[in-house]
Amino acid sequence: MARPTPATFDKKKTVAENRRARFDYYIDEVFEAGIALTGTEVKSLRFGEGSIAESYAEVRDGQVWLVNSNVPEFSHGNRFNHEPKRPRKLLLHEREIGKLTGAVERKGMTLVPLSIYFNGRGRAKVELALAKGKNAADKRQTIKERDWKREQSRLLRDHG
Repeated sequence: MARPTPATFDKKKTVAENRRARFDYYIDEVFEAGIALTGTEVKSLRFGEGSIAESYAEVRDGQVWLVNSNVPEFSHGNRFNHEPKRPRKLLLHEREIGKLTGAVERKGMTLVPLSIYFNGRGRAKVELALAKGKNAADKRQTIKERDWKREQSRLLRDHG
């Protein structure tokens, strides 16, 4: 019997999205990871602030860390505020961490965060992708395909 396809992630509120990731990388597999945050970080994210445009994830000492993501300080956080660009621990199962470690070390793949969002239960999650980088020719091909699809839909709409 075939294994059932997993349901897509339950995204209620997307806070930050890395739109450039799908252009720069071939997305192989996508994981949903929890993220360990402090109170003021959660409040900043709930207000829709935060960026993962130039961030990446790395595996260190059997743990996965989100590096270079920016969650600005909370305006009413006083002395308990957080550091905006600190590394944040991602919460994954051990089996998933092993899979990611193997792919990064053996296959030369990269861990790219695609988005940060709140799920249906109000928990902050990161959509993490196992990806392989594209070269310049591949990016040009992607642009060509995107433009052709846009032109195709325009033609169908006008003459269809």
